[in-house]
Amino acid sequence: MLEVLGGLFGLMLMLVFSVGWFYVYLVMVIMTLFIMSEFYFGLESWHLYVGVFGGDSMSVGFVLLSFWIILLMILASCVKSYSKGVIVLYFTMVFVLLLVFISLDFMMFYLMFEAVLIPTVILILGWGYQPERLSAGVYLLFYTVFCSMPLLLLIILISVVLGGMGSLEIMMFGLGWMPGGLYLLCFGSMMAFLVSVPLFGLHLWLPSAHVEAPVSGSMILAGVLLKLGGYGLMRFSFYGWVVFSDFGFVLISISLLGGVGLSLVCLRQVDLSALIAYSSVVHMGLVVGGIMSGFVVGWVGGFIMMVGHGLCSSGLFYYAGINYDRLGSRSVMVNKGLMLVFPSSVLFWFLFVSSNMAAPPSLNLLGELMLLGSVLAVSSWLSFLLLLSSFLSGVYCLYMFGWVQHGDVGSFIRGFEGLIVVEGLISLLHWLPLNCLFLSGDLFLF
Repeated sequence: MLEVLGGLFGLMLMLVFSVGWFYVYLVMVIMTLFIMSEFYFGLESWHLYVGVFGGDSMSVGFVLLSFWIILLMILASCVKSYSKGVIVLYFTMVFVLLLVFISLDFMMFYLMFEAVLIPTVILILGWGYQPERLSAGVYLLFYTVFCSMPLLLLIILISVVLGGMGSLEIMMFGLGWMPGGLYLLCFGSMMAFLVSVPLFGLHLWLPSAHVEAPVSGSMILAGVLLKLGGYGLMRFSFYGWVVFSDFGFVLISISLLGGVGLSLVCLRQVDLSALIAYSSVVHMGLVVGGIMSGFVVGWVGGFIMMVGHGLCSSGLFYYAGINYDRLGSRSVMVNKGLMLVFPSSVLFWFLFVSSNMAAPPSLNLLGELMLLGSVLAVSSWLSFLLLLSSFLSGVYCLYMFGWVQHGDVGSFIRGFEGLIVVEGLISLLHWLPLNCLFLSGDLFLF
C-alpha cells in the first residue's frame, strides 16, 4: 500500500513539472469525489487493515478533510500567483497527512506526526509576510519537538517490553499494565498531542504561527494540523484509558478555564488573524474536554467539532487574508466599515462568523451540543464555566463581525475590486459541507 501511495505522490509531482497544476488539481478533485462517494455509500467497507496501514470512518473523515482543505489551498494560491514550489509543499503535506491518519504502527504514526511539521515550517519561513516569521517557525518547531520526546520514549519502552511488536493496538494495550511509577511518563507522552490541539497553557506557538503564516498556511494549520492532536489523543487514550482517566478531570478543568480566559483575550485583540487563532484554542479546548470525559457522545461530538471547526476557521482565515490583500493590514482599526466599500464579502463574513458561534445548521452546533452534554455528565459544577465560555464566544464573534463590517471607513481607503469568481467559489466550498453535513450526522459514528 505504501508503494501505491508513493507512486501516486510521484505521479502528481511529475504532472506538476510537466503539464502544470491544473491537471493535477483535476486528479485530486476526482480522487476526493471518489473517496467521498465510497465513504457515503459504503461506510462499513472503510474498516480496512492492510499491513501497517488501515482505517475506520474517523480516519477516512480526517483524510477527506485534509484533501478538501488542500484543494481549497491550491485554488487560493493560484488566484494570487502560481509557484511550483508551493504546490509541491501542498502535495507533500497531503501525502504525509494521509500516512498519519491511516497508520496502525505507532512508530510510523509518530514519524509522520512529526514529519508534517517540516513542510509547514518551510511554508511559514519561505512565504510568510513579516521578518518575525523566523521566530514563529522556530517557536512552532521547538514546542512540538520538545514536548513529543516523552511520547517517543514511551513508544520505545513499550516496544522493548512487548518484544518489539509495533502494532498500535498491542502497544497501547500495554499501557493498562503500567506500574504506578510510569504514570508520569504516560502523562508526559500526552503533551505531544496537547501541544498540537493546543491546550491552554501550551498554545503560545499558535497565534504567532498564524500571524506570520501566509493565507494557505493558516488554512492548513487551522483546518487540519490542529486536528492531529485531537486524533492522536483519541487513539492514544482509547487503549490507555486506565492511565489517562486519572488526569481527565484536570485536563477538562484546564481547558474550560482556558476557554473563558482566552475568550476575554479575544475581546481585546486588534489583529484579525490572532483573534481567529485564539478562538480556535477556545473551541479545541472544548474538544479536549469532550474526549477526556470518557463518554461516547463526547468522542463523537469532538470528531464533529473538529471537522466543523476545520472548515469554519479555514474560511475565516481565508477572508482575513482577502482583507489583507486589499487593505495591506489585518488590524481591526483598518478593517472596519467594509460593508460600504466591500459589500460582496458581507454575506460570507456573516455565514462564517455565525458558524463559528455555533449557529444552526452548522456542524459546530451539533458538535458543541454533544460536547456540552458529555462535560456536564462528568460534573455539574462545570456548568458555570461552560455557560460563560459559550456566552463569551458569541460576544467576541459579534465583536469581530461588527467591527469589520460596520463603523466609519478610513479616509485612506478607496474603492477596490470586489470578490472575484474563484474567491466566491472557495468561500462556497468552505460553507456548503460545513452546513450540509449537519443533515447526515450518522456519517460521524465510528
